[in-house]
Amino acid sequence: MSTPTPESYEQGKGMDAHNSVMRDIRARKEKHYDPHEPTRVWLDEDNTPDGVYQSLTIILNTGGCRWARAGGCTMCGYVAESVEGGSVAHEALMDQIEVCLEHERENTDEKSGLIKIYTSGSFLDEREVGAETRQAIAETFSDRDRIVVESLPDFVEQGKLEDFTGVGLETDVAIGLETANDRVRKDCVNKYFDFDQFIEASEHADAVGAGIKAYLLMKPPFLSEADAVQDMKESIRKCAEYAHTVSMNPTNVQRYTMVDELYFRNGYRPPWLWSVCDVLQDTADAPAIVVSDPVGHGSDRGAHNCGECDDLAQKAIKDFDLRQDPSVFDEVSCECEHTWEAVMEREKSYNLPLAR
Repeated sequence: MSTPTPESYEQGKGMDAHNSVMRDIRARKEKHYDPHEPTRVWLDEDNTPDGVYQSLTIILNTGGCRWARAGGCTMCGYVAESVEGGSVAHEALMDQIEVCLEHERENTDEKSGLIKIYTSGSFLDEREVGAETRQAIAETFSDRDRIVVESLPDFVEQGKLEDFTGVGLETDVAIGLETANDRVRKDCVNKYFDFDQFIEASEHADAVGAGIKAYLLMKPPFLSEADAVQDMKESIRKCAEYAHTVSMNPTNVQRYTMVDELYFRNGYRPPWLWSVCDVLQDTADAPAIVVSDPVGHGSDRGAHNCGECDDLAQKAIKDFDLRQDPSVFDEVSCECEHTWEAVMEREKSYNLPLAR
């Protein structure tokens, strides 16, 4: 695979305009972060090929995604939460891990069987997390059952994954594919790689017995609600050929992003929760675990309906994530579903959003 640099990504790929705008937006960042503290940590439950596990989710505070520093994805503001300077020392990253372990000890009586580790970019990018730190983290969690690490496909290499499989961990690579449609990924998300590179990464993972978890993005900017729903249905079925789990993430409006700029100019509305339910119900027969976790559900900046039924819809989505039973959506109803149906029928790219 090619070694990613901002310059090589921009040349000849038609992304110069997007990246220029994104760099200007990101330059407004004012807050700074402690390299000894993780960005976030929380406990939850997750569905895996081996069943439902208590999970410890860790977002490490690193030097940030190198693609985001070139401009980056239109919806992603995580780089704004990264440490200045481009890198974080091994000792500081391990301090972050200890903070997360202390959080686990304080909030649960048992160790989590599933560990999920993310950064604002790619855990397998050694500019963000060096080999020494990666190997130390593998040893730290070698007594757990399963680990998920997030990475762009460029950095998925067999040797790196063997650090985890070699200590007996069931290992998954979470790849932010966003969509199986190359044109949508480049024109709407401003992401540089093709679907073929995702396939290649899945082959590298499979060679060492690791699995793939594909992350998809519901409703990037410039798509109507109906287009976004159709894109997700097609993408889930295509991804299920290469990934054992597909996680569909509805876009939420994050600061220092192009989506944020559009949102405040009334040019973007996050997806309806009805759309999330519709996609999950339609793709329940796909040969993969299909889940969704609408961040900020019910708020104006997250996936939402009318406000009255948002929590009920979110509860059904969470129930589906764990049980994979589409009948849970039969229990959700609200008058605003008629508005959503009208949006699905009448909204076009030139008049979106049709309803707030």
